[in-house]
Amino acid sequence: MERFDMPDTLLTIDDLTVAFPTRRGLFEAVKHAALTVEPGEIHGLVGESGAGKSTIGAAIMGLLEGNGHIAGGTVSFRGEQISGRDSAAMRRLRGKTISMIFQDPLTSLNPLFTVGEQLTETIQEHLGLSEREAAQRAEELLTRVGIPDPKTRLDQYPHQFSGGMRQRVVIALALCSEPDVIIADEPTTALDVAIQKQILELIRDLTTERQVGVILITHDMGVIAETTDRVTVMYMGEVVESGPTAQVLGHPEHAYTKSLIAAVPRPEVKVRRFPQISYGGRETTFNIADLARNWPTIKPKDGPLIEARNLTKRFLEKGSLIPSMRRYFTAVDDVSFDIQPGEVFGLVGESGSGKSTIARMIAGLYDLDEGEVLYEGTRVSGADAQTVLDYRRDIQMIFQDPYSSLNPRHRVDHIVAEPALHLGMIPKAEVGARVAELLDKVGLGAEAGMKYPHEFSGGQRQRISIARALATQPRFLICDEPTSALDVSIQAQILNILKDLQEHLGLTMLFISHDLPVVRQMCDRVGVLKDGKLIELAETETLFADPQTEYTRELLRLMPKTDLLSKDGLADAV
Repeated sequence: MERFDMPDTLLTIDDLTVAFPTRRGLFEAVKHAALTVEPGEIHGLVGESGAGKSTIGAAIMGLLEGNGHIAGGTVSFRGEQISGRDSAAMRRLRGKTISMIFQDPLTSLNPLFTVGEQLTETIQEHLGLSEREAAQRAEELLTRVGIPDPKTRLDQYPHQFSGGMRQRVVIALALCSEPDVIIADEPTTALDVAIQKQILELIRDLTTERQVGVILITHDMGVIAETTDRVTVMYMGEVVESGPTAQVLGHPEHAYTKSLIAAVPRPEVKVRRFPQISYGGRETTFNIADLARNWPTIKPKDGPLIEARNLTKRFLEKGSLIPSMRRYFTAVDDVSFDIQPGEVFGLVGESGSGKSTIARMIAGLYDLDEGEVLYEGTRVSGADAQTVLDYRRDIQMIFQDPYSSLNPRHRVDHIVAEPALHLGMIPKAEVGARVAELLDKVGLGAEAGMKYPHEFSGGQRQRISIARALATQPRFLICDEPTSALDVSIQAQILNILKDLQEHLGLTMLFISHDLPVVRQMCDRVGVLKDGKLIELAETETLFADPQTEYTRELLRLMPKTDLLSKDGLADAV
């Protein structure tokens, strides 16, 4: 193991430039960036998608993709330059000395090995423990990151965990080698507020107990405000502002920082419309109101549009040839609610509480074990083929992940047109015009139809998903965590589109999110789920002002505080 001198600063990035060769020349993803990380310090790194945040993390770890390389400047650990070292030297550093928590847990975990095998292998590699000792430490780590029944979970594979659970396993992997520096790239993106709080407290405890230095890359300004000691703001590969967190977030000096902070959803005030990034000519224009001219007007029947009655869903947890020995997990347990025409109904709760399962049951993607779904008073769960087809023509779903929900082999125009063509809702001769109009109205432009999904950012892909959902001119839209993978400025764009859809087209929505400030901004009523049960249902403002259950009060208490954030730019939005 290499030895370094022990100056005060753990990590120093000085005048760093990272470049990627392209057919059009050299693209500089990071330009002359500088920052330091001290022992026991959490240094936040914020900015829009494409600002260069994750590229800096990859450069530190020596994990730049493709032909990416450090074109200028240095990265040093405890005063010793580590940039430019060969791959063998970097492998000795990675994991043991500098560890990374990656954003996507699916690509960070090997699907062919159990979680226990992956943890114990890493522990043995870096700490030299016996297999038994490594297994015991793995169990302790799973407990520490909030995974229940860790002994059983160690023998399970990544696909048997929810998204939030997988992220906690990735965090345990990063911690198991006891590193000196942790680069946390969006570590809480897929986590609900309770687990997010637990993970952030764990990271904070590490900085206090072991004087670990942390670079926290996140789009959640509430997390930055509550967790970090210093913050660096990036825009288009450049550092535009840096300093103590209270100073930068409370009294920002740069126009981009001010614009970024103004776009953050606040839990204490409801806005009509989210301010958009107004720096550098990056505004995006949406024309959802124009769609209303050609949108079919259907007078809703009296009563709810959607009724969920006693929904129950069980999943096989342990199989057996003998029925009595099979073990089932109840994901949704006797849940009932209704959604009125034109209403945005929210579902909140921890990871694994049953939110997405309910969405898929209502959409007809999961069969119901018990209960029923009614659409305008007609039972659609288990109904005849024509009733189900009519129902599916009226509903569409926007999924959480804009990367996996779009087929990479198809052009965008095909992706947007596919549901309408499949359901026979648009003549082939009109497809091109309909797709061009939809792409234009969501701010992408008709020319986007000629491209493929990989040519777009995450926020642009989510707008493609929205255009696809609108192609069938639905009456009911299911939004399953539609903004959780997006940075705050792109989130503001997507939420504004959804607000416009409700206002101008009269769409009814089921809105699922673990982000409570976003739920307050978007929803008329909210249902709170815990362990598959609906434990509270109320008007949104009533729920936030006077929650009736201890669990809801705890969720609200755990929300990251935004008191530190500047309120400039909010007055016009309220």
